[in-house]
Amino acid sequence: MALEWVVLGYAAAAEAIMVLLLTIPGLDGLRKGLVAVTRNLLKPFLSIVPFCLFLLMDIYWKYETRPSCEADSCTPSEFLRHQKSIMKSQRNALLIASALIFYWLLYSVTHLVVRIEQLNQRVERLKRD
Repeated sequence: MALEWVVLGYAAAAEAIMVLLLTIPGLDGLRKGLVAVTRNLLKPFLSIVPFCLFLLMDIYWKYETRPSCEADSCTPSEFLRHQKSIMKSQRNALLIASALIFYWLLYSVTHLVVRIEQLNQRVERLKRD
């Protein structure tokens, strides 16, 4: 199951890097190519949404089937293992949330950058006329 989390982590990191590159000022020459690449990657990155839902259901299933460990009913090593499992689930839930938020940000920023380019072209045409 660790491979899924690695894939999701890399996807979230790639989305974050693309959002940063699209929003950093001064990269006008690179921005057109980056917008084209990002627009082509938005559809494949959409597969992150059902993937995140699957992983969220996995976390929920593990939570529901996890044996309860009260302070008196288990040994200290079992209690530590139980706490570690809870921490992993919380970390994975944060990773899911960050991947979904970065996808939404990437989609929104790309849409805004494309719209700004279209409006700039319109202004240039109006200036020439």
